[in-house]
Formats: sequence, structure tokens, C-alpha cells
Amino acid sequence: MTSAVAEPTRLARYQQRTEWWLALIALAFLALYSVDVLARPSPALDTWLDSAMVVIWVCFGVDFLIRLSLASPRLRWLLWHLPEAVILMLPVLRPLRLLSLAVVIGVLQRAIGHTIRGRVIVFTACGTVLLVYSAALVMLDAERDHNENINNFGDALWWSFTTVTTVGYGDTVPVTVVGRLIAVALMVAGVSLLAVVTATLASWIVERVAAEDTASQVATAAQIEELRAEVRKLGETLNAPAYGEPTGRGVDAKEVT
Repeated sequence: MTSAVAEPTRLARYQQRTEWWLALIALAFLALYSVDVLARPSPALDTWLDSAMVVIWVCFGVDFLIRLSLASPRLRWLLWHLPEAVILMLPVLRPLRLLSLAVVIGVLQRAIGHTIRGRVIVFTACGTVLLVYSAALVMLDAERDHNENINNFGDALWWSFTTVTTVGYGDTVPVTVVGRLIAVALMVAGVSLLAVVTATLASWIVERVAAEDTASQVATAAQIEELRAEVRKLGETLNAPAYGEPTGRGVDAKEVT
């Protein structure tokens, strides 16, 4: 008797069909935001970049509304995605739209298959790179005109690395409210990433030890079986009658010490 496979919901089917498009849109937003922050373009180009990012913002807003309409129950789904709704409604939180890059990580995880270790490795590697780079961008955008210690991308990247690794030298610290909020979020994410890396390494070590132990047990079982076969063969040899002797009574293997 086979168990019935659960039919995917309308929301799940929609997310499966749109995840690649959302990943590309998220990468486009990252590229536009990088040019806006790092290049400090002319007013004309800056206006064009802002318009393009607004279009992307609208795409994410439409996607959010569609997912809300397909969710069941809607109120519970909205409560779970309340931070996303706040980011969409408040233009001042536009840099936090970079959190949508989590869609890219999810797509890459599903592309490599269903192996747990592979998914964890993709999450750790891609998540770390995107997190460090995005945090550096947002921090530079927030602190450049208010903090003399973070006024170029190198300083922001250094701060991002020392924060995500929970080192925190204290040579560069944010002074704006947005910068400090980003710092808190990066600290929490850094602790989470370290936990994932530690758990993955521990899992790999345990798996290798278990594999070696299994191989050792198999080899030992094979050796025991060979010894048993030799004992049986020796017993048969001892029980066989000698050449020219009557076959009345053989030698019992149990009598041989």
C-alpha cells in the first residue's frame, strides 16, 4: 500500500515557478545598488538608477501581494512575513531589500540536489559572501557622510568581516541609527553562520569516523569468517580416514586440543 503524496499548494506552485525570476531580480537590485553606492554617479545616472530600483521594488511588492493572496491562512502568513512587509512599505529601509538575496541561495541549494551537506555548504559559502558584501554596502551608504572611520568601501568591508566573525576590533564602529541596526543584524547572522560551520564540520568528522568504524567492522567480520572456514577445513581433514586405514572411526575435531 503506497501513501499518497501531498499535493503542493497554490502558493508553493507559484513560488516554484517564480523563484528563478526573483533570484535574477534580486541580483539586479544588488548590481544597481552597488553602482549607486560605490560609483557615486552623476545626477542623471543616479536618477536612472533610482528609477530602476523603484521598478524592482514594485516587482517585489507585487510578488508579496500575490503570495499573500495565495496563502492560507493569510493572517498567519502575514505575521510570519511582517518584516518583509515593513521593508516594502518604508522607503527608508530600501537597502534592507538586499535580504531578498536569500532567494538566490535557495535557488542554488535546490539546483545542487537534495544532499544535506551540499545544501549546507552552499548556504554557508554563498550566505557569507552575500552577507559580508551587502552589509559593507549598506554600512558605507549609511556612514560615509557621518563617520570618518567608514568613508570608503575598504573600511566598510573590513568592518563587515570583523563583525560577522564576532571579532569586533572596535577600530571602526557605526554612529548612525541605521548603521547600528545593520551591525546588530550582522552580529546575529555571524553567530548563526559560525554555528552552521561548526555543526557541518562536526557532522563531517562524525561521518568519517563512523565510515572508518564500519569498514573496520566489515574487515573484522571477513577475517573471522576466514578463520571459521579454515577451522572447518581442518576438522574435515582430521576426520578423514588415513590412507590404508579402516574407516571405522574418525577423529572428532572436538577431541583435538
